[in-house]
Amino acid sequence: MPRPPRANSNVGRDKTAAVRLRTRHLPGFLPHPTQSPPIGFLWATGRAGRGSGGVIGPGQGEAPGDGVEEAGADAWGGRTCIGQGQQLRRSENYAPEMALPFKKDLEKYKDIDEDELLGKLSEEELKQLETALEELDPEHSLLPAGFRQKDQTVKSPTGPFDRDQLLAFLEKQALEYKDREDYVPFTGEKKGKLWIPKQKPVEQRVEEKVTLDPELEEALTSATDTELCDLAAILGMHTLVSNTHYLDSVGSKGGLNNVVKGEKVKPVFDEPPNPTNVEESLQRIKANDPGLVEVNLNNIKNIPIPTLKDFAETLKKNTHLKKFSLAATRSNDPIAFAFADMLRVNKTLRSLNLESNFITGVGIQAIVDALKENETLMEIKIDNQRQQLGATVEMEIAQMLETNSSILKFGYQFTQQGPRTRAAAAITKNNDLVRKKRVERDAY
Repeated sequence: MPRPPRANSNVGRDKTAAVRLRTRHLPGFLPHPTQSPPIGFLWATGRAGRGSGGVIGPGQGEAPGDGVEEAGADAWGGRTCIGQGQQLRRSENYAPEMALPFKKDLEKYKDIDEDELLGKLSEEELKQLETALEELDPEHSLLPAGFRQKDQTVKSPTGPFDRDQLLAFLEKQALEYKDREDYVPFTGEKKGKLWIPKQKPVEQRVEEKVTLDPELEEALTSATDTELCDLAAILGMHTLVSNTHYLDSVGSKGGLNNVVKGEKVKPVFDEPPNPTNVEESLQRIKANDPGLVEVNLNNIKNIPIPTLKDFAETLKKNTHLKKFSLAATRSNDPIAFAFADMLRVNKTLRSLNLESNFITGVGIQAIVDALKENETLMEIKIDNQRQQLGATVEMEIAQMLETNSSILKFGYQFTQQGPRTRAAAAITKNNDLVRKKRVERDAY
């Protein structure tokens, strides 16, 4: 990519003028006092005059020759150039007499005509000179990588970019490349000692052999189970007696009647699967069967979501079902929204169980809002969801229980102290109201 033009240069279309301008403002530097300064530095300072206040800058005092003397006498007399177009900085490391030998060497370059030299160069030589001058430009380090080098590609494009073809070419080139031979061939010899981890000594417990007197050995051999159990109790060996035997001995007058023996483990079988027929229950609810007052779908994992929504839809018109349980059925928020709509319409349902599901705080919030309009539901369980409901939902639950006087049982473990206290007080108040109504009814 071609390099953008500099802001402080008046480069025209003439390449010769551009090269002349670049050579006139080459960045100068001062070498060690024992070395000779490069021609480029003296040429650049020779074209510069002395500025106001003792500052040497480019473009001032264009007379060739005067600038050399002033720059030489001033730069080597205690000043050093720190960059193009920048103020000079004092340095006491250079003596005034150091400029004399260099000044004599510059005498032969005073009468050289730059335009004549540049005019004799060919087009290719001008390009080479311009490229060399660009490499000396310190502004390259301040430009992005794409602007530091001009586009020197002379080949025409061979076609559009093909990634697969490029990868195949690189792979082929890598396989054809000969590996570098090792200076020291690998022989597989292992040097040094093989590391072996230290092994900790294993403590071996030696069992002590207990030898009893022949009479004691004979007495223990011929002892009955009751006598051995009594002996263990006298010696304080309570760990040899199981809880069952100990309780039996405490409750009976005869004491421990036998030696401790292993109890037979009673197998605990898994809970049998729910025998409820999902489709049949759905059809009976749709038919408003008066004999169907309870539906239990707990632990049935494979109920489709549309089927659960159908249950909620059919319960809107059912007038006989009293209890509906839907625990551990992988129900989620859409199911909660469907049952929330059902609770706004149904006036018969007394108990609803939605525990151990995947309902979030949004779904529970919809059910709580629906319960504010329901005056017949007496029990609802929403505990043990996949994630916590949060403090905001718990506050809404407590507020709903304070306004709804029909709910007597609410199954949820609060995580916040404030909502827990308000909910407990509301449930207690609702139960007291039911008890007062029952007492008044019995009194009449």
